[in-house]
Amino acid sequence: MTDLAEGPVLLVSGEKITASHRARDAYVYVRQSTLLQVRANTESLARQYDLRQRAVLLGWPAHQVVVVDEDLGRSGASAAGRSGFSELVADVGLGKAGIVLALECSRLARSNADWYQLLDLCALTGTLIAGTDGIYHPGSYNDRLVLGLKGTMSEAELHLIRSRLTEGLRHKAARGELRQGLPVGLDYDENGRVVLTPDEAVAEAIATVYRRFDELGSARQVLLSLREDGLLLPRRRTGSRRISWAPATYPAVHDLLSNPAYAGAFVFGRTRVWKRVDASGKVVSGVRQLPRQQWAVLIPGHHPGFITWEKYEANTTRLRANWRPPRGHGGGAPREGTALLQGLLRCGRCGRIMQTGYSGPKGNSPRYVCARAKQLYGTERGCCSIGGGRLEKTVLAELFTVLEPASLEATAKALAEAEEHHRQRLAAFTLAVERAQYEAGRARRQYDAVEPENRLVARTLERAWEDKLAAVRQAENDLRTQQARRPVALTSQELAWISTAGADVQAVFHAPTTTIPERKQLIRAVITEVVITIHDKERVADLRIIWQGGAVTELSMAMTKIGGHTRTTSEDTVQLVRRLAGHYDDKTIALVLSKQHRRTGTGLTWTKTRIKALRVSRGIPAFQPPQPQAVGTGEQDVPVVTIAEAEQTLDVTKGTLYRWLRDGFITGEQLTPGAPWRIRLDQQLRDRIQPDVPDGWLPLAQAASTLGVARQTVLHKVQRGELNAVHVNHGRRKGLRIQVKHDQAGLFDTPR
Repeated sequence: MTDLAEGPVLLVSGEKITASHRARDAYVYVRQSTLLQVRANTESLARQYDLRQRAVLLGWPAHQVVVVDEDLGRSGASAAGRSGFSELVADVGLGKAGIVLALECSRLARSNADWYQLLDLCALTGTLIAGTDGIYHPGSYNDRLVLGLKGTMSEAELHLIRSRLTEGLRHKAARGELRQGLPVGLDYDENGRVVLTPDEAVAEAIATVYRRFDELGSARQVLLSLREDGLLLPRRRTGSRRISWAPATYPAVHDLLSNPAYAGAFVFGRTRVWKRVDASGKVVSGVRQLPRQQWAVLIPGHHPGFITWEKYEANTTRLRANWRPPRGHGGGAPREGTALLQGLLRCGRCGRIMQTGYSGPKGNSPRYVCARAKQLYGTERGCCSIGGGRLEKTVLAELFTVLEPASLEATAKALAEAEEHHRQRLAAFTLAVERAQYEAGRARRQYDAVEPENRLVARTLERAWEDKLAAVRQAENDLRTQQARRPVALTSQELAWISTAGADVQAVFHAPTTTIPERKQLIRAVITEVVITIHDKERVADLRIIWQGGAVTELSMAMTKIGGHTRTTSEDTVQLVRRLAGHYDDKTIALVLSKQHRRTGTGLTWTKTRIKALRVSRGIPAFQPPQPQAVGTGEQDVPVVTIAEAEQTLDVTKGTLYRWLRDGFITGEQLTPGAPWRIRLDQQLRDRIQPDVPDGWLPLAQAASTLGVARQTVLHKVQRGELNAVHVNHGRRKGLRIQVKHDQAGLFDTPR
C-alpha cells in the first residue's frame, strides 16, 4: 500500500502502478448524495475534482483522465438510478480502466452488493482503486481485505446515519412537534402551531365535500355531484403556499375524506417502503399504506379540524365498506342493479354471502345464489338459490312496518332542515363568485399597471382579464341556478299537519324519482344483514333479519312450487282482453294494450301473436266480424261501425268525425281508453248529413254573430238540442250549418 499524501514517493516507488495500468484510462468518480450538498458543500466537491491532478501526478496524461460526475445529487445506497456508476462498472469490466480514483470508497458505493461487484471486476481486469489514504489492488488478498472492511464500514455508516435521523424524527413526532407538510386547508401560524386556513372559500369547499359524503355515502358520487355543479377544489403543491383551483378528481376527494389531519389528528409513520426484484432482476420499491394499528404515532386532538375524530372514523369505515368485497364477503357500494339485497343476504347453511345474478328478457330480474363452495372447492353443485322478487317483497314489507312509527318524526325533521341544507349548499357557490371576482379584479389591476404602448404584454394581460371575467359570469350563473332550487318553505299549519298525518315512506321508496342506489342506502341504514335458510322439500325459506343495533326479526316465507312461477299476466289485463275480443281482432287489441302501457307477465310488450297465445290459454274466443244489419228504428237494428266505416258511409273525413266527437256534434263509445271509437249510425245522424244547404241555415260564425254569442256557445246549444244543425258534405259550401230563427233568443236575451 502506498500513501497518496506522499505523492512524489508514489512516483518513485511504483510498486503497484505499472505501464499496463498507465496504458489504460484513469477514472475519477465524483458523487454527492443530494442536490443540497452539491450547492452547499462546495469544498467537498472541489476536493473530488482535484483528483484529476492526483491522477496526472501518478503518471497518467491529462487526456487519459476521465471524470465521471453524472451521479451528482444521487444517493450511493443503491446502484439503481446511478448511470455514471453503471458506466464505470461497464468500462472496468471491458478493461478500459487502469485505476479508479474516489475521495473515499463510500463515494463509489454504500451497498456491499454494489461494492463487491466492483471489486470482483477490478480483480479480474487488474484495475487499481485509489483513495485519499492509498492505492489498492483488489487482486491482492491484503488489499481486498482492507477494501472489504472499508465497504462494510461505509454500509454501516449509512445505517447509523439513517438510524440517528429516523430516531430523531420519531422522538420529535412522538411529542407531536415534528413539522410536516400540511394538506390544503391547514396552515402553520407564526408560532408553528397548526390552524385552519383563513381562506373562507377553501374552508367551504372542504366542508362541502364532507356534507355531500354524508348525503351520498360514496366518494365517487361526491365526485360526480361536484363535477355536475361545476364546483372546484383547492390544490396546493408540496412546499408551496400558493393555492390553485381545479376540477374535482377522485384522488382529491378521497384524500379529503381519508386524511386524518382534517380530523385534527397528528399522524406519523402511516406508510412503509417495500422492495422486491422484478422479472428482469431489477430492484423496485414502492410505498404501501399501513393499517391504523401499525401507525408509529397517532395523536387525536392535536390541532383544530374540519370534522371530529369520531366522524373521521365513521367516514373511513364507510369508505372501507364501499370497496369491492373479496370473494365470499359482502358489502360494496350500492350499485345500479335492481337486486335490493345486494351484499346483505347470507346463506343460513354455509354462512357465505350470497352472490347476485340477473335473468329475464331485459336482464333485470334479480336472483340470489350461494355458489362459493362450487367455485372455490369444486363441489358438484351450489349450496342454494332463490329468486329475488318474493324475497325482496317480504323483507320490504317488514322494513316498512318497522319504519312506520318513525316516519312521521323523520319527515317533519327533514322538511324543517331543508332550508338549512339549501343555505349550506349555496355557501360554496357564493364564495366561488367572490373568488372569481377577486381574480378578475387582480387581472384588471395588472392590466391597468402595464404601459399602454407595450402591446406585447398588454394583449396577454387583456386576454387573461377576459378569461377571469368569463369565470365570473360562469360562477354567477351557477349561483343563480342553485338559488332557483330553493325548497318551498312550509307554514306552521303545514308542519303541524305533517306532524299528525306524516309521510308514506313506502311511497317515497317506490317513487320514480328515487334511484335504486338510494333505495339500497335506505335498506342498509336499517338492516345489517338478512340470513336465509332454504328448505327445498317443504318449499319454505326461514328469514332472520338483523337490524342496525342488534335487534332480530325471524319469519318464514313460502316459496313458489316447483314448476310454478309468479310471472303471469295480471287478471285485469286478461279480463280486458276478454271484453275487447268480442269487438276487435288480435292486432287491434295489442295496439290498445300498448297504448295503456300494459306488459305481459314476463315484462314484454303485447303483439298479435302474444294476444292469440293468451286467448288460447284462457279459452277466449276470437273476434268474429258482424254481419251487415238492416237499418231500422229499433235499437237492435242500428249498426255500430268504426271510424273508417263511418267515413265511407257518411262521406266525411276522419278529422271531421274526430272533431264532431270532441265538439259533441255526434256521440261515440270506447270500450276502454285507447280503444278505437265506435259510432252508432242511427237515422238521426244520417239526417244531419245533407248534400245541400237548407234555405236560411247559416254557417257557425254567422250564426254566432246573429245570436250575439260565442261560437262555443252555439255548439253547446246544438249539443243540448236547442238549435238544429246539419253538415253539408258536397260542393264548395261544405261544413256545419245552423238553423237560426229570427225570434231565437241570444246570449243576453231574457226569456218572457
